[in-house]
Amino acid sequence: MVRTGGLGDVLAALPAAQRALGIDARLLLPGYPAVLAALEGGEHVLALGPVLGAERADILRGRFAGSAVPIYAIDAAELFTREGNPYLGPDGLDWPDNLQRFGLLSWAAAVLARGGLGGDWCADVLHAHDWHAGLAPAYAKLAADPRRAPGIVQTIHNLAFQGLFPLASEAALGLPAVGGLEFWGQLSFMKAGLVHADRITTVSPGYAREIATPAFGNGLDGVIAARGADVSGILNGVDDAQWNPERDPALATRFGPRGQAKRAGNRRALIAEFGLADAGGPLFGIVSRLSHQKGLDLVLAALPTLLDCGGSLVLLGVGDAELERGFTAAAAAVPGRIAVALRLDDALSRRIFGGSDVLLVPSRFEPGGLTQLYAMRYGAIPVVRRTGGLGDTVHDATPEALAAGTATGIVFDGETPAAVAAALRRTAALHADRTAWTALQRAAMASRFPWSAAAEAYRDLYRGITAAP
Repeated sequence: MVRTGGLGDVLAALPAAQRALGIDARLLLPGYPAVLAALEGGEHVLALGPVLGAERADILRGRFAGSAVPIYAIDAAELFTREGNPYLGPDGLDWPDNLQRFGLLSWAAAVLARGGLGGDWCADVLHAHDWHAGLAPAYAKLAADPRRAPGIVQTIHNLAFQGLFPLASEAALGLPAVGGLEFWGQLSFMKAGLVHADRITTVSPGYAREIATPAFGNGLDGVIAARGADVSGILNGVDDAQWNPERDPALATRFGPRGQAKRAGNRRALIAEFGLADAGGPLFGIVSRLSHQKGLDLVLAALPTLLDCGGSLVLLGVGDAELERGFTAAAAAVPGRIAVALRLDDALSRRIFGGSDVLLVPSRFEPGGLTQLYAMRYGAIPVVRRTGGLGDTVHDATPEALAAGTATGIVFDGETPAAVAAALRRTAALHADRTAWTALQRAAMASRFPWSAAAEAYRDLYRGITAAP
């Protein structure tokens, strides 16, 4: 199956949690090769005909192994039968027909939601995620039969990505003069969703507040602010069946909330895997896309402080070429203290969560964040900048919070190398106090962010815009 970033993690878990509450949640996906290969019992349920650059487009229905969530896949070979990245071509640039590809996803969603399957099924709520489905609210609202219009929710996973295309492309989408699509001389899928949805959600309350300001709104803060109370934040969850250090086969040794001694085996294994020397200080981990958003240039500038504190670093990720070169050069300069794996590797990410003492997440902005939740589950203390979902989910280790047993990580302000360096020194000092550190680890591991809570919040939101149960 295709899964990219936090959006993929959410759509892999949220519909199942919603169905556990009695919501008939169904998922529509582009028919990428991996999706069609994983679809079990796939049956043809709807012919969409020639549309948006596809000579033939059909809807297939089936399920993925081990899941009760009905899956609809758009079988349109001209648009989706491509290996590699769902969004980018081999040259690293956007696929030139992304407008047609994701326009079709949005159009098909509106067709299904409004009863395109005939008497079989129609939706009470159409829930569109991110810019890729941003036109779905517009298509659903503009359909000819208003009696079957569903309630519409648009969720923002990252407002920095807006689905921008030439404004002249509007006619190709079958939405002439609809309004709400134009964004500074371009066409914006994201803006279309924000304007035409009944409710807008983000993946944390903090980010919902931030995007109504110029600093975080990416030019859409006015649109967000104008929607007022229609905008809210709902935290993502963690699937305990998928992220559980007591059963995770990727770990060298499995452990529970009070298994610090067993957890130490994972630390030793991670150090051995990368040929690091234990300098006595914290073993820091980074599992991240390498980008300006993630603040990793600040970590690169603060590496002397990390080393001075007796720390070591293991980094896993890919992204910006300059950051890749910078961390690779740092690893070459101090090979026993810094190790870099420039790739995507789910098993290694779990070994880093389960073996590092600390997970660094110094993001300049972070809509929700999942790595800090995984880290806490696995006993790696998150060190995060106070922004978006990071500030909502990590409780700072102030003296008062430590005494009360409510601290779960280190939270800092500012987006400068000096601010990161100060957080590193504070972390190293706390790590040296083994009693305080052990208590902090236990509190972090006891934190729970169940998908059931997110599903309940979405259920309440749906009830506010429809008569659905």
